[in-house]
Amino acid sequence: MSVADDGTADFGFERVSLAEKQGRVDDVFRSVAKRYDLMNDLMSGGLHRAWKSHLIGMLRPGRNRPFRHLDVAGGTGDIAFRVLEAGGPDTEVTVLDINEAMLRVGQERAGSRFGRRIEFVTGNAEALPITANMFDAYTIAFGIRNVPRIELALKEALRVLKPGGRFLCLEFSRVDLPILEKIYDAYSFHVIPRIGARVAGDRESYQYLVESIRKFPSPGRFSAMIEEARFSRVTHRVLSGGIVAIHSGWKVA
Repeated sequence: MSVADDGTADFGFERVSLAEKQGRVDDVFRSVAKRYDLMNDLMSGGLHRAWKSHLIGMLRPGRNRPFRHLDVAGGTGDIAFRVLEAGGPDTEVTVLDINEAMLRVGQERAGSRFGRRIEFVTGNAEALPITANMFDAYTIAFGIRNVPRIELALKEALRVLKPGGRFLCLEFSRVDLPILEKIYDAYSFHVIPRIGARVAGDRESYQYLVESIRKFPSPGRFSAMIEEARFSRVTHRVLSGGIVAIHSGWKVA
């Protein structure tokens, strides 16, 4: 679990107060916003594109019917653009992020190409500024481990979904191949922070991001958390030897 009963949470390998975690996470993404997508390409060797395509393949936004989608912690628009391109003309996406610097990058990238089909909203995953039962689907990609109180974010996801709506979360996971695990650890702790320092000018933020992956619950435990939030038909699918996992749940009523 990321939150203790004493009101603290993990910030990488540190324990900090909930308020401090939120502030420090905001600082991380404010610092890396303009280079965030480039860093994703460099850190994953482009694999993040395949993982996101897999997520959209599971989502299958409707092409011949209205489809309202919420992408949380998706400020730069990467998932939102994919949903809009995969869906039909009546697909609409709301991009929500607590970090305005990330949202500005997304707005710049979107320009006018999607018109009114995309909306960018500043908001907290733990208390969404959204009416209940509004969306057909909710995604969060590489964002939920940065939320101080994950259990609140999951409850909010359930609240804003329509009955029959789907929750999908793409997140880093636990490598389950011993040889790959050693290589992955060495790469994560020794190479990624150096790339962050050189490309984004920020070693510390990428050190935190690597540490936050190690502190995130195992796929089984996170699936249990999704079930505790009252989602149904909860499953998870690991990709690339366990580097990432896609978690799925449905709101049945």
